[in-house]
Amino acid sequence: MSHTALLLIDFQNDYFSEGKWPLSGAEAAAEQGAKLLTTFRNQGLPIVHVRHEFLTANAPFFLEGSEGAKIHHSVTPLENETVILKHKPNSFRDTELQEVLKKLKVEKLIIIGAMSHMCIDAGVRAAADLGYEVSVAHDACATRDLEFNGTTVPAAHVHAAFMAALSSSYANVSSTIELLVNLNV
Repeated sequence: MSHTALLLIDFQNDYFSEGKWPLSGAEAAAEQGAKLLTTFRNQGLPIVHVRHEFLTANAPFFLEGSEGAKIHHSVTPLENETVILKHKPNSFRDTELQEVLKKLKVEKLIIIGAMSHMCIDAGVRAAADLGYEVSVAHDACATRDLEFNGTTVPAAHVHAAFMAALSSSYANVSSTIELLVNLNV
């Protein structure tokens, strides 16, 4: 298990009910994520937090240095936990994430966070392409309704479609409890 890391992507204030870009189920996803986080901490396994900031003042959320761009209190990093700052959906792009994981000798990742259809999707695909064995806790991820060509796609459908796509070729997509069992908890 020492070669498995927990990667928490974009559990940030703007995605929660009081934020600028609230997601459907953000609180429930963070609650599940906190269970994995506690287990990884208790077992002394590697943990990496990723947070996003946009570099433009006209961004709809995650403004640089804002309260909304801070990591949500439910999964606050400890002093010894790595926090990666990114500016693109892919957590590996133009960041030190790959180097951090190499130093930690990580071979497997459990990925959780937001948004299922954007940064989770981009991060999972990049991690798999880089050779990591990837698992996603589907109930520790959240997204929002999307609109396309005048049709609103409910968040639950967006989430299900992206989890289905990831599970077909890129990741083991399981519940938090299933992943905890596999961690021998």
